Amino acid sequence: MIKAFIGSMTARVFLILALGTIISVSLVIALATYERRDLESHMRMVRTAERVEQIIQMLDATPQASRSALAHIAEKYGIKIDLTTATERIRKYPATEFSEVLRRTLGETKSITVIERESKDCPTRKSERESQLNLTRTCQTILTSLKDGTPLRLDVVHRDRLPVPFQGNFVRDLILFLLGIVLIALFVAHMATKPLRRLAQAAQNLGRNIEHPALSEREGSTEVREASAAFNSMQTSIRNHLQERTYMLAAIAHDLQTPLTRLRLRLEQVADEDLRARLVADLTATLAMVKEGLDFARSTNAEEPFELIDVDSLIEAICNDATDAGSDVTYSGKIGKPILACPHILRRCITNLLDNAIKYGGFAQVSVRQENAKVIISIVDGGPGIPDDQLETVFQPFNRIENSRSRSSGGTGLGLTIARIIAERHRGSIKLSNSGVSGLGLNATLELPAT
Repeated sequence: MIKAFIGSMTARVFLILALGTIISVSLVIALATYERRDLESHMRMVRTAERVEQIIQMLDATPQASRSALAHIAEKYGIKIDLTTATERIRKYPATEFSEVLRRTLGETKSITVIERESKDCPTRKSERESQLNLTRTCQTILTSLKDGTPLRLDVVHRDRLPVPFQGNFVRDLILFLLGIVLIALFVAHMATKPLRRLAQAAQNLGRNIEHPALSEREGSTEVREASAAFNSMQTSIRNHLQERTYMLAAIAHDLQTPLTRLRLRLEQVADEDLRARLVADLTATLAMVKEGLDFARSTNAEEPFELIDVDSLIEAICNDATDAGSDVTYSGKIGKPILACPHILRRCITNLLDNAIKYGGFAQVSVRQENAKVIISIVDGGPGIPDDQLETVFQPFNRIENSRSRSSGGTGLGLTIARIIAERHRGSIKLSNSGVSGLGLNATLELPAT
């Protein structure tokens, strides 16, 4: 079942939708995450620049004697203030995004230098653990001056913190998200391929019964309605063609009956008994050919409905009729439950196989059994069998293997052809094989669905 699903159109549409959606959403999530991180980084820079501005304004407004106390308080929040050492600007450092934000915040007229460095003496925040105090940290060193000319050095902790992956409910949300995509893709694939499955089922029904109801031409999209209309038109054309052929053969058979009957009456008046017997035999064979030709045409255009039948009783009745007619037939096996079939044409199928076995093999051994979901009907005769390379040839219309079967038996070569057509209409099959057992010849196996 899984292998059949993987090779189906539903699976292909499902994979295209699911993978396409997952890849697209993954790219969107990645882009959104990048944009969010960029925005968060910029907002942290703005907040840090605003804190630096507040510190400078507070230092400008605070008397020199109280500035050391303010520096001590600020250091607890990750800002180190140095007002004792004048730092010369030895060289010009390249501008960074943080330095540009800080310049816009403090004003273009204020002289500042921003240096990004890594050192163990970078200030620490009050919230950091003691185990992290001796680690190398990243900070921004800002060199500027106050309004009264006092040189100022600020060491500010500012570093973009990468988010920890798979934290919180991320995994749960991701699984729910992927599950939702899979369910939606499966639903869309099922809906998209539903018209194809319906069309395939209609084609199978058409093969079993040409009179199966037509597809609805009012449901689905425009393309689906057009396909349904085309299929219905094809079904109508095939039905009309088969009916015309059947009517033509029936008319031919009917028209031939009258002159053939008159011819038989006139042959009875032939004085030579030997000649009369040969002519009557030829006429009887001609009538049989006309009848079997008409049966062949009707078998391809059978309109009998399917119904539940007791296949055990059907086979037993066919075997009893053959026995009553003087044939050597034995029957064994039992199914014990009904199957869905067309009783009259199935009887014709089994009868043709049985008659073929009796005609060419002298006797028939009929057995029936069930294997898994199939009903197996086997008919073995006592004839010489058929060469292995010609086991399929005998199913062709008007084909008789005379080098292995008795020429005196007669026949038109349509019995097995009609039997196979009927079996295929029941979604079954007929296979021929040589039994390989002494005293037994050809084995005809009819397989039918058990349900």
